[in-house]
Amino acid sequence: MEIVELCSAAERREALPILRELYASLDEDRYAGLLAEMVVDGYRQFALRNETDGYRQFALRNETAEIVALAGVAVHVNLYYGRHLYVYDLVVKEEARSKGYGGLLMDHVEGVARREGCETAALACDLEREGALRLYERRGYQKPSYAMRKALR
Repeated sequence: MEIVELCSAAERREALPILRELYASLDEDRYAGLLAEMVVDGYRQFALRNETDGYRQFALRNETAEIVALAGVAVHVNLYYGRHLYVYDLVVKEEARSKGYGGLLMDHVEGVARREGCETAALACDLEREGALRLYERRGYQKPSYAMRKALR
């Protein structure tokens, strides 16, 4: 098991199937287009790769292993949070949930934030994602405000 930053276009494409567990309608073209803009704005992806027996042979041949969890984050500065890490995406494959993988990734990205001088970590979470909400609350995340949105198209 290792956490790696996905830096190349090929590595980021590999993350699309797991991201579809959060964003079911995300297609490859839309993902590539949004990602191009997001990376310029500081977006980074960290993947937890699981080298289980079924993937060990694959990993040895291809220098990669299955992504079982993914976090997409960026460091930003604003008046509300100061210098902060924003967690845009945190997803664990459905069959790998409740094994601590989300917590491992959160530990990692919060460590990145501390090293980069962040005062705060922030995120938004769908109200229906009760398991994710429990994870964040156990980690000390609070609900100081509502996240709101309005469709413009």
